[in-house]
Amino acid sequence: MLFVFGWLTPILALFTVFSLIPIGIAIWLSLHRYNQLAPVSPFLGLRNFTYAFTDDPAFLKSLGNTGKYALVAVPLNIVLSLAVALALNQITRLRALFRTVFFLPAIASAVAASLVWVPIYDPQAGWLNSALNLVGLSGGSWLGDPSTALWAVMVTAVWQDLGFNVIVFLAGLQAIPLEFYDAAKVDGAGAVARFRNVTLPLLQRTFLFVFCLTTIGYLQEFTRVQVMTQGGPLRSSETVVLHIYQRAFGDFQLGYATAMSIILMLIILVISLIQLRALRTRWEY
Repeated sequence: MLFVFGWLTPILALFTVFSLIPIGIAIWLSLHRYNQLAPVSPFLGLRNFTYAFTDDPAFLKSLGNTGKYALVAVPLNIVLSLAVALALNQITRLRALFRTVFFLPAIASAVAASLVWVPIYDPQAGWLNSALNLVGLSGGSWLGDPSTALWAVMVTAVWQDLGFNVIVFLAGLQAIPLEFYDAAKVDGAGAVARFRNVTLPLLQRTFLFVFCLTTIGYLQEFTRVQVMTQGGPLRSSETVVLHIYQRAFGDFQLGYATAMSIILMLIILVISLIQLRALRTRWEY
């Protein structure tokens, strides 16, 4: 018993210092009007939480932008990455090369990827508008138009994050025993039937991992929005995390920002639990 406690003590100590104590501090901050420059921090109870939903339209708008961002970007990322992984799984020559090419954007920092795409979206000399002009279409101010700014950031995010999910899906596909496909072919199953009845069920755990990880990542989108649009124009691309950042370090309302962080954490927790419940695996293979 002493041996077990001896090994667990350092782990529990690290968990306490880096997890429990920060969580406790965050809860304390969320219940107070904490300002980094103020000498006192009055206790507010749950007023920071109620204020977010009743008196802060910018928070509600950022929450809507984040929801729209995740609802579109997550399915788009998963569909494209699964399609690419299925294509790569069918080839044997140059597979490693293609895998590397698709994965390269994923290892770049979000700041670097955003800075690459900003000139592409430039309304005067951007590659995107130049390509559209060549085919007789007119471009626009993609990052300066409230109707397109969030979608432009979304395209950048999907492009950069695609490679990671491709690698994960490809690993899951290669782990499926070929005997299942051979048996399906003997039974007369076509390509679509094999994908529906063999690939998808056996890829369920991989799909769950990718779905949860991608959703959590996009619900916490910050860097690309901050670099490319700063949340504008007219808060049309402001996400929850960017709004929290501006409240905490721009307006020095750290207590209120912490309350919004806890709200976002609870939203992510609920969504993750729903995903785990809906996509849970029911059998081993």
